[in-house]
Amino acid sequence: MVLEGRLAEALAFNAPFVIDRLVKDRVADTPAFAELLFTEVKRYLVLCEATPDMTFGMCSSMVDEAWHAFILFTTEYTEYGRNYFGNYIHHSPADEHGAPEPTGASGQAQKAASFNDFRQRYEELYGHPLPAVWYDDSSIEPSRRVINTRAGLLTSNVDDHTIHLADEHGTTVLSVNELACEAVDFIAQARDFYVRELPGDLTEEEKIGIIAPLVRLGVLRLAP
Repeated sequence: MVLEGRLAEALAFNAPFVIDRLVKDRVADTPAFAELLFTEVKRYLVLCEATPDMTFGMCSSMVDEAWHAFILFTTEYTEYGRNYFGNYIHHSPADEHGAPEPTGASGQAQKAASFNDFRQRYEELYGHPLPAVWYDDSSIEPSRRVINTRAGLLTSNVDDHTIHLADEHGTTVLSVNELACEAVDFIAQARDFYVRELPGDLTEEEKIGIIAPLVRLGVLRLAP
């Protein structure tokens, strides 16, 4: 599919002020990564506009932060929405992630899209695989903050030199060597923490290795 007209122009829109803000706020380490994040914001908004029969929740914490940075420049953001989408693009809650409210007047019923729906539509529209930044578990670093807002009460128990973390339904969501016992107990009790804060004699890579599957499963999510 080839995007033309206003949607192609929306993708080509430059906003160096957003790039500078993302670097200044340490959302991105480099201008190049900030540019990548902003590009994905534009692709997301265009994808939503080009797919009026579905609603796509924002599934990347990193891209969502870039979207918020753009919104802070109220005049430019408002003009962007009106020029290319015909209206202001509201950032409304959807499954605890922002999603743009529909701007069209078609009255079509919208299906709530899954992540797989989003991935397939993205690859159909842009002709290449969904970038890694859309997978939150690939964006975990020791300096990232994670939050338990979905899994409820977590519990931990040790069995045969393995410590298990279970959700509020008793379903095991993580099983690791008991050497990580302190870290898993900490995760069970904390609702909001930085990856680097995990206790025990663990390397940074091991801490990331514990958190990544929990983010992938939706037990934890990356904080903005």
